[in-house]
Amino acid sequence: MSNEDINNQTNQNQDNQNQSNSKESCSIPESLLQASEAVALSYDGITAPTVSARGEDELAQAIIQLAIQHQVPVYENASLTRWLSQLDVGDEIPQQLYQVIAEILAFVYRLEGKTPDSADQL
Repeated sequence: MSNEDINNQTNQNQDNQNQSNSKESCSIPESLLQASEAVALSYDGITAPTVSARGEDELAQAIIQLAIQHQVPVYENASLTRWLSQLDVGDEIPQQLYQVIAEILAFVYRLEGKTPDSADQL
């Protein structure tokens, strides 16, 4: 299976309520435009998902925009992002987060029309 990326981000920076018109015109939800933190996960279907990118402020926005440009699903969850942002790039997610990450992956797979049988062909 090819890598599946899930981006978690949180909207912790309420100071940026007024975004420029150029950012508003690119069909990115307002909550994502205000995100001050983002974490991207990679999953190969064999080992536990790993942190593939994380960042704050401008880097967070770059991660989110890159995900959107490449049609990678973006999932917003402030609590989960706080947990994941404690990890370093390359770290596997802790076992305590397996269930919640599995539920997110299952949801994304359903959105993309993937089933456990078809996942092997990715």
